[in-house]
Amino acid sequence: MTPEISAIVVNYNAGHELELALRSVQADCARIAWEAVVVDNASTDGSATVVEGFPQATLIRNATNVGFGRAVNQAVAASKAPLLLLLNPDCQLALGATAALRVALDADPACAIVGPRILDPDGAVQGSARGDPDMLTGLFGRTGALRNLLPFLPVARRNVVVEEAVGSGSSNVVVDWLSGACLLVRREAFLAAGGFDERFFMYWEDADLCRRLRGQGYSIRYAPGARAVHKVGQSSRTAPRSSIRAFHQSAYLYYATHVAPGALNPRRLLARALLGVRCWWQLRGVGG
Repeated sequence: MTPEISAIVVNYNAGHELELALRSVQADCARIAWEAVVVDNASTDGSATVVEGFPQATLIRNATNVGFGRAVNQAVAASKAPLLLLLNPDCQLALGATAALRVALDADPACAIVGPRILDPDGAVQGSARGDPDMLTGLFGRTGALRNLLPFLPVARRNVVVEEAVGSGSSNVVVDWLSGACLLVRREAFLAAGGFDERFFMYWEDADLCRRLRGQGYSIRYAPGARAVHKVGQSSRTAPRSSIRAFHQSAYLYYATHVAPGALNPRRLLARALLGVRCWWQLRGVGG
């Protein structure tokens, strides 16, 4: 039987969180045919062995860490369903999340990706629906230094979709892009876009994919009636310095590709300098 949904999970030293993520899919998809494809990027904590406890799951082991986007593309190629549930190993679906995401996707044939309201473990809203990144995102983005100080500014409200814009109900809204921690994606749209750009080793590949899909006429929707809980950074905690560098390298790649195209664009020099300083600042005193 062809599954209705393929859960796509990339694991890297996620520990017990991987099992919890798969159990959340198992519970939420109990009434439909589903599968999971887990790509393990050379974990050293033995976490990938939990996949053996899920008969619907297939494990692909990579000899090296090939990066998030490339591993997702691997998993998609090995999967079968028309709908792809991209789920971080440190993210858990709330019951009813998949059904709510499917309703939102089915309501708009032009919608390629829909994402839930993602919560921190303490119930705080994570800010997973966002505006296109630009030069000010480093200051006013989800983790930006000025967003919490000046949340009322238009630039802060544009970078992260505020909850007041969507309310607490189940209606969904069109947004620029969504966090890749939990997404329901049409396979045909994902493949039409060429999947994730594998130049992005880690981070910002979700923003890049959403932007390219929008350029092809698709829309991206945020469905707050669906919920998921995300324990941010469970994989990156094992290599924090590498993660910080990857974040800033991918941020520059996104900026150079979509905001300042052209090898001689002077804005690239400014972006590289600012990101370099930001990276240095965050690396100070970080172990690993």
